[in-house]
Amino acid sequence: MYEKFQLLLNENGKTAYQVSKDTGVSTATLSNWKKGNYQPKSDKLKTLADYFGVTVDYFLK
Repeated sequence: MYEKFQLLLNENGKTAYQVSKDTGVSTATLSNWKKGNYQPKSDKLKTLADYFGVTVDYFLK
């Protein structure tokens, strides 16, 4: 799932830090997600999906 987030970062010229500041999803959450220690809860996925203009399913498939 994080790979799709990384793809969105690259496509939109954003950093995880920028997304964190813009959405309120903590950098710790994003970092743990990247490391595979954590799967974001549905509310966080919805926030990220809305931010990038994609569906939650985008991350889940």
